[in-house]
Amino acid sequence: MTSYKDLIVWRKSFELTKEIYRLTGQFPQTEQYGLTSQLRRAAVSVVSNIAEGFSRKSLRENRQFFSIAYGSTSEVETQLLLSKDLGYAVPEQYRKSESLLLEVRKMLNSMLSKSKLKD
Repeated sequence: MTSYKDLIVWRKSFELTKEIYRLTGQFPQTEQYGLTSQLRRAAVSVVSNIAEGFSRKSLRENRQFFSIAYGSTSEVETQLLLSKDLGYAVPEQYRKSESLLLEVRKMLNSMLSKSKLKD
């Protein structure tokens, strides 16, 4: 692999981020600077930290950024739950985001677990 773009987890998180943007585009205008902005930033953090982690030279740094990305998935999950409970979009519209988020979390968890075995 020569680029972070070759990582399946990066591609899935990139798709997740685009899906979050689509979803939050339906949120009330009053949430533009609230939950919409927060959810978008958290999703961007996931994909950005995966890219940065891949680009780092040491295993320790890789793990640090992948760990930050994993933490950001919890932010995304929490904010999706909140916006869903508040009825900001139809429940069916959350399915793709939730499915992608679960895939990304599993991949990051696996990557972090495997990297700890190399210590």
